[in-house]
This record gives sequence, structure tokens and C-alpha cells, in this order.
Amino acid sequence: QVQLVESGGGLVQAGGSLRLSCAASERTFSIYAMGWFRQAPGKEREFVAAIRWSSGNIYYGKSVKGRFTISRDGAKNMVYLQMNSLEPEDTAVYYCAANPRTTPFNSDYAYWGQGTQVTVSG
Repeated sequence: QVQLVESGGGLVQAGGSLRLSCAASERTFSIYAMGWFRQAPGKEREFVAAIRWSSGNIYYGKSVKGRFTISRDGAKNMVYLQMNSLEPEDTAVYYCAANPRTTPFNSDYAYWGQGTQVTVSG
């Protein structure tokens, strides 16, 4: 069973930056896309960003476009989320996911991490 492990969450002031990382537990795991989602208390899970492994095509949610950057390291089976100009509204648990069953924007992914908390103080 493949596991995804996120790291890099924490507490940051508004305007600050954080970098999240996500690693797949098995180096031989075949990835064709990975994504980041977030969920704030009382809200639905929201698409943040996704990247297709072979083409490198990238997609962003409207609320983070221009502030967040997704990248990958194919050799290490890792995906990153650089988050700049953070706002209190970005406070949520951030999840990485691998291999969407439909589109990268849909939360129907085959594998999920346990989540990492990001808190932005105003």
C-alpha cells in the first residue's frame, strides 16, 4: 500500500511563506499526476493545485493562482507546494494526493496523505 507523507505545515503570519512537501513511500510507485487540496473547518475540500507527471502540465485553483507554485521531483517521487503571500483565508489542512481517477481538479484520487495543518495569523 502506497503512502503519501506531507510535511512543512505550521503557523505563519499573513504575508509570509511556507513550503509543503509530499513524498510517496515507494520509489517504484507509478505516478501520473499529483495534487494538493485543502479543507478548512466547516468547508468542503478545495482543489489547490495539480501537476501531471510526464507532461509537467500544471493547474491551479482560482484562489491561489499567482501566489502558490506546485513543482515535482520525479526522481524522488515528491511534489512540493510553495505558498507565498499567505492570507488568513489560506488556513486549512492541506492534503496531497496521487493519481486522479478522473480529472486533476476532482478530489477522486486513488491515494491521499494524512494532511498537514497550515495556520495563517492575521
